[in-house]
Amino acid sequence: MRPSKRAADELRPVRIERGVSRHAEGSCLVRFGATEVLCTASLEDKVPGWLRGGGKGWVTAEYGMLPRSTTERMRREASSGRQSGRTLEIQRLIGRSLRAVMDMGKLGERQITVDCDVLQADGGTRTASITGGWVALHDCVRWMAARDMFVSEPLIDHVAAVSCGVYAGATVLDLDYPEDSEAETDANFVITGGGKLVEVQASAEGDPFTEEQLGEMLALAKTGVARLVELQKLAIA
Repeated sequence: MRPSKRAADELRPVRIERGVSRHAEGSCLVRFGATEVLCTASLEDKVPGWLRGGGKGWVTAEYGMLPRSTTERMRREASSGRQSGRTLEIQRLIGRSLRAVMDMGKLGERQITVDCDVLQADGGTRTASITGGWVALHDCVRWMAARDMFVSEPLIDHVAAVSCGVYAGATVLDLDYPEDSEAETDANFVITGGGKLVEVQASAEGDPFTEEQLGEMLALAKTGVARLVELQKLAIA
């Protein structure tokens, strides 16, 4: 039995609320159970120096956790003068995931930065950030479309992410913190709306996992992401 009493293939309750920031070109508040992430997409009329003059745009991401997003206060990374390795790894993952479904040539020489700020953490903050980040990115692109800022659609597909793992000997979908902290295997899957894999992160925390278990986790992840994509579609409808 899972601590949350959920079935092995059951997501936590997922909610996506759009338009939560007055100033950002795109924004949403995404909730995976008790995990809450504010995602904003900001458009700038410039690109990194190494892209200047090439006619292509860029999508990047930043990620951070508020001090009391966890059970005990965390020190702000800004006060320590540097970002942790975990933060850098997660924001690079978010950026790669979103770029996988964008045609940079159609964006023009512009940059969209998706900021993902964790308000409350209960496991799966990176997967929630990617899922909600796509919605914020979508709304930013729609903001651009309303102003005739591109000729053809640069956003080519959905992308979402979900965690899976081996907990108490069983493969399960969408781990919350009690499961994540005790899982024998922890994995994250980033998958497009068309079912293509963008990234797979999997590691054994205890006993090594089998190829069969990896296949079971992938099957759960595909099912979970398909549901998340449907929720994205409902949110933007």
